[in-house]
Amino acid sequence: MALPVRSVISGSIFLSDCCHARLYSFAAPSVLYRRTQYKATATKMASANAQGRPKTIDSHLHIWASPQEAADKYPYFPGQEPTLPGHLDFLLQCMEEASVEGALIVQPINHKFDHSLVTSVLKKHPTKFVGCCLANPAENGTGVKQLEDLILKDGYRAVRFNPYLWPSGQQMTNEVGKAMFSRAGELGVPVGFMCMKGLNLHISEITELCTEFPSTAVLLDHLAFCKPPLNDEEKLAFSELLKLSRFPQVYVKFSALFRVSRMSSPYLDLVPLLAEVVSNFGANRVMWGSDFPYVVPESGYKGAKEAACLIASRASLSSSEVEWIMGKTVMQLFQGQWLP
Repeated sequence: MALPVRSVISGSIFLSDCCHARLYSFAAPSVLYRRTQYKATATKMASANAQGRPKTIDSHLHIWASPQEAADKYPYFPGQEPTLPGHLDFLLQCMEEASVEGALIVQPINHKFDHSLVTSVLKKHPTKFVGCCLANPAENGTGVKQLEDLILKDGYRAVRFNPYLWPSGQQMTNEVGKAMFSRAGELGVPVGFMCMKGLNLHISEITELCTEFPSTAVLLDHLAFCKPPLNDEEKLAFSELLKLSRFPQVYVKFSALFRVSRMSSPYLDLVPLLAEVVSNFGANRVMWGSDFPYVVPESGYKGAKEAACLIASRASLSSSEVEWIMGKTVMQLFQGQWLP
């Protein structure tokens, strides 16, 4: 079957094929050597897993219903119908091919506040997946009770704050936001922030919440959407990200690399960013995530894991630091979920 050409970079052609990307190279010898190094790093990680070393855990992915499931039981939120497959069987296939043993499932916008699909998956695979629910910042405050029910009754162990779901003119530091953030801390549940439009827009809110409620752990999705800086504004955003390391409860997701890199896979422009993040936060507060299924047409799922390993290698991180980023950090945060 003919495979679609994804991109042509540095004298090579990436062809996407299901859960991984294949590389057909006609590059110069020096490029070929680097690619051989890339494969060797991934092979080494796979061998380590086979020998019972620390597991690889994906700290950020989504699932949604297949069209048939949506028609039968788990409807999409109107206007949020997905444009690519993200059903459970596809995810399990990708994880198996990439030797990823577990994951944190983040409630997708495609189902908005209807968590029934993700809840069913958590019940079906209780030792493989952890759930991150989506905070409902409705002005009437009903989101606080919804959050409690999702945590206490359905077993969710994290919650996502999407600032763009707050009522117009409202911030995450409003009364409802603070009530949910505080309650999450009381229940031992970390809060993830999605700063898709830029960290600079939300840094004051995040700082205020971290200062006022230090017992609530914080996850910054996708490097807080900081790209390799090209101008003063972007330099400021990355500087603000690094400054958040002063709060010991703040963790960084080295996830959705295709969203923050300016290059194609394996996203080597992120090497200096990862080095600085680890230098400031420590590897035990950094965790890899794929952002499945969005990652599949970009690098492939397996390719996302391999890219993260290569970037870590180029950043001169130790094998211990790589193990923290690729699984131990998220395992420590959600203790008792995935056995070593």
